[in-house]
Amino acid sequence: MDVKAAPNGVATIEDRILRITGYYGYYPGYSSQKSTSRSSVTRCKPGANCPSSHGGISRQLSPLSITEDSSAPILELQSRGSSGVCGHRVERQNRSGEDGTQTHPENSSQENTIKARCLSCTSVVLKAVWGLLIILSVSSSWVGTTQIVKITYKNFYCPFFMTWFSTNWNIMFFPVYYSGHLATAQEKQSPMKKFRECSRIFGEDGLTLKLFLKRTAPFSILWTLTNYLYLLALKKLTATDVSALFCCNKAFVFLLSWIVLKDRFMGVRIVAAIMAITGIVMMAYADNFHADSIIGVAFAVGSASTSALYKVLFKMFLGSANFGEAAHFVSTMGFFNLIFISFTPVILYFTKVEHWSSFAALPWGCLCGMAGLWLAFNILVNVGVVLTYPILISIGTVLSVPGNAAVDLLKQEVIFNVVRLAATIIICLGFLLMLLPEEWDEITLRFINSLKEKKSEEHVEDMADSSVHLRSRSRANGTVSIPLA
Repeated sequence: MDVKAAPNGVATIEDRILRITGYYGYYPGYSSQKSTSRSSVTRCKPGANCPSSHGGISRQLSPLSITEDSSAPILELQSRGSSGVCGHRVERQNRSGEDGTQTHPENSSQENTIKARCLSCTSVVLKAVWGLLIILSVSSSWVGTTQIVKITYKNFYCPFFMTWFSTNWNIMFFPVYYSGHLATAQEKQSPMKKFRECSRIFGEDGLTLKLFLKRTAPFSILWTLTNYLYLLALKKLTATDVSALFCCNKAFVFLLSWIVLKDRFMGVRIVAAIMAITGIVMMAYADNFHADSIIGVAFAVGSASTSALYKVLFKMFLGSANFGEAAHFVSTMGFFNLIFISFTPVILYFTKVEHWSSFAALPWGCLCGMAGLWLAFNILVNVGVVLTYPILISIGTVLSVPGNAAVDLLKQEVIFNVVRLAATIIICLGFLLMLLPEEWDEITLRFINSLKEKKSEEHVEDMADSSVHLRSRSRANGTVSIPLA
């Protein structure tokens, strides 16, 4: 039968239907080629050799024409599909064999990056856990020291002798450090070798008599003066007020560093310093500027000032120190205190300024408890810098304020009025503002920009999901347009 081709190349109605329905075995002239191939098929008897037809595919046809018509496209589809699948499989195997050597280093690098990320996450978690423990230990040791001093004052009031006695315990700082070195280090060193190694904080020549007197004397005097003024303030004020006023040392450190060390100017820290000064004035006003209150505030502010001066001078002359060097330096100050400052409590004793009946009458339990907790506080501050983030040490110090407040409330030694409570909160907020890093504004801007980018990406993803959902619904409703021939 003659078939007339349409102007668009489609020969028959069957070709038109196949094209519209998207039959993937279709090509132009499919039905005409099928009819010619059907007419050229020769029927063979079973066992006879039949000529191959249509791409070298040999097949036996049943005598029924219906079976031939229905099986023709299926056989063609199977032959094409099987060859395509086999070709793809062979090609994939060849590619995998060729790229095996290339993907192996990539996989190893990915595994290394995953391991590095896991190790970094583990270190961050460990630092956070250590930081929590250090915060609790630092705040509790400082609260314990302050409260034991208040208890000792009920029966024994000799603040300079208490300061001298507790400073002598600093001699044990380096032995404690060396014990930790023996317990944790793989390559253990002798005490003298470790002592000489940590003596580098004084210079390349180590600790000499000249450097011992030149470097240790001013810092030992500032250390003793800081603790002595702190103990004097505790006689005039409550533990909560003194610990809150002592937190102003951060503001004084910033001001001295800005003036002496020419550190970077930061507006937020100026605000924190103003808040600290405001809290000091409000603390004095809380008791209507009573004489004992003003003197106590002056002692506490003086203790914070000398502490700030100690830190700034240490940074100026000695720079930064590791844990071993800090332990060596604090122990050296303890020796200096024992050798050169011991005459001061003797003079005070014979002049009846700080007098006690006998050494047996001294409250040795409270004195040893105070000195031990003070030593533990100093060790924890230096250990915390090694084990965790330094900012957590400062947070532990400021948490001593609510800790002392809770103890004072339980002992019913303090009545919080509005002014005292506001002054304490302002000083603590100023202390926390001092903990902001120097690039806090840049970090804040980057964080805000990242949040905006994340929101924009989520908005784009939501728009894409909604468009895909609308397309799927339109296809389900049968609204897809099919181009007609």
